[in-house]
Amino acid sequence: MDTLIMVGQLVLGLSILVGLHELGHLLTAKMFGMRVEKFSIGFPPKIAGFQWGETEYSIGAIPLGGFVKISGMVDESMDTEQLAAEPQPWEFRAKPAWQRLIVMLGGIIVNVITGIIIFVVMVYNNGETYFSRDQVIENGIVAYDLGQSIGLQTGDKIVDLNGEPYVSLSELSGPGALLEGDGYYTVIRDGETIKVDIPRGFINSFSSKKSLDEFVDIRYPFQLSVIDKGGAAEKAGITTDDKIIAINGQEIQYFDQLQTALAESKNQNAEVTLLRGGDTTQTQVAVTDRGTIDIAVNALIEPVRRKYGFQEAIVKGTGKAFSVVINNAVAMGKMFTGEVSARNVSGPIGMAKIYGDIWDWGKFWTITGLISMLLAFMNLLPIPALDGGHVMFLLYEMISGRAPSDSFLENAQKVGMVILLAIMVFAIGNDVLKLFTGD
Repeated sequence: MDTLIMVGQLVLGLSILVGLHELGHLLTAKMFGMRVEKFSIGFPPKIAGFQWGETEYSIGAIPLGGFVKISGMVDESMDTEQLAAEPQPWEFRAKPAWQRLIVMLGGIIVNVITGIIIFVVMVYNNGETYFSRDQVIENGIVAYDLGQSIGLQTGDKIVDLNGEPYVSLSELSGPGALLEGDGYYTVIRDGETIKVDIPRGFINSFSSKKSLDEFVDIRYPFQLSVIDKGGAAEKAGITTDDKIIAINGQEIQYFDQLQTALAESKNQNAEVTLLRGGDTTQTQVAVTDRGTIDIAVNALIEPVRRKYGFQEAIVKGTGKAFSVVINNAVAMGKMFTGEVSARNVSGPIGMAKIYGDIWDWGKFWTITGLISMLLAFMNLLPIPALDGGHVMFLLYEMISGRAPSDSFLENAQKVGMVILLAIMVFAIGNDVLKLFTGD
């Protein structure tokens, strides 16, 4: 069932985005009087369809893309029979270059607009929830294995990122931090300000959600909320009104300190110092082999919850949408230099895992908005067979005044298809490898 939910979200998200992308091509083509022969969401074989006017609308069995077949255009269908005859007024090749350029940009523009709308609506409806810089400075961080590997320590108070104040805890592991060439954290440790460098290529350590959980988190003070009936804490006389202030003489203020102290006393009795009604008292607690004493706690700090007005949401949402494109452009550039590993490239399996095995509409639309911006960026790459390849040749024609020959476009299309298939095979291979390695 979990797999079906992941696949279902991926198929729905891609179907929406591909449908809108191809609709952008269709509407702009029809706007300039071009004949659109086919409009398909998904690749053949066709599983359903109908004819409306001059266009056949269909759904393909392979939901990993789609296409629009415009008369007189060299495209991925490689249907070049029409090119042997004289151009007809309704054909793509008969129209001015600027009109053909708009048609080729139509899908990209629609994906960008879709992504912006999704991000704006999500920001307007949900606002933002985050632990702020002030809260991090007040309480410090818990540094897990990945954070410790670059020199961060539990208790550090991160005051700046790359020499500038940040807004939220999540920025510390975001693309802005990890893609910076000479990134660093400014940290207050034991009253001293120090610099912790972010190694080049450190972003490769964040290949999964699990790795994000192994970096840093905010430290939080806590209070007891539940004492399990018949558990170790209840047997020791601890109640929810008590406050744990020390274990085996170690001061306890934050939850991570409690976890560490109990882990050191597994299968042993621990001396717990409690604050009870203004007085201190001590008791012996039997710590389980899991390093627990059968209690639950509540955090005593709440994340910042910020709401935005509609105009603010437009600015914030648009910024979030374009940051996806900028970060991916930077990451792709660093991939060619070797600083970012090509193993970060994901295919459909990786995309499905990003959606997750729980159907959460808020998360669904956020990820769909992100993928919409990624589709726009990827389609703009100057690779033949992508929209960006057509745009490249059209710009050449508009600047030079000479159009590439049909045979050249056919061959370029074939090369582009080989490149795209190679990228797809590589991406799916990455997905399969990650399944076996657990990334």
